[in-house]
Amino acid sequence: EEGTRIDPKTLVQNLDVDSKTVVSSRRGDTLQISKKEKIKQRHERWLQKIEMIKLAEQKKKAQEKRKAVPVVGDMQPLADALPELTDLISASAVANKSKSAKKKQKTAPFSKMRHAQKRKLIEEEVARFKTTIEDTEFKANPLAVIGEHLLKRMRQEDEDLK
Repeated sequence: EEGTRIDPKTLVQNLDVDSKTVVSSRRGDTLQISKKEKIKQRHERWLQKIEMIKLAEQKKKAQEKRKAVPVVGDMQPLADALPELTDLISASAVANKSKSAKKKQKTAPFSKMRHAQKRKLIEEEVARFKTTIEDTEFKANPLAVIGEHLLKRMRQEDEDLK
C-alpha cells in the first residue's frame, strides 16, 4: 500500500464553544444558544469581516502612498558614495579633450527595440549608407576608404578601453 500517508492526528479539529453549529447543539449538548445570541454572533462575524476589508484597503493605500513618496532621511551615506565635484570636473575635462567624449547611445539589441526605435535606426543607417555611396572618395577607391575607416575605428576603440 503505497501512496500518501496522512496522520489521523492532523485531521482532528477542535471547535470553540462559541462556534458550535445548530446541528451539534441539537445532538443533545447541554449548551444551547438562543436565536438572539446566534444572530448577535453572526452580526459580529459580519462586522469583523467588514473591518478586515477596511484594514486591508487602508494598508494598500498606505503602501501606495509610501511608494509615491521619495525616500528622505540620512543622506550622508549617499554623499559619501558620490564622487567629489573636483574629480568630476577633472574627469569631464579629460573626456572633452579626447575624441571618445562623443556621446554614443548604447542601443539595445534589435529584437528588443520598439517599432519606432527600429524605424529610426533603419532610417539613420539608410541615410549614412547614401552619404557613403555618394562620397567622391568612396566612388574613386571604395576599399581604401573602408580600410581607413576601420583603422580609425580600431584606434578609437583602443583609446576608449584605456
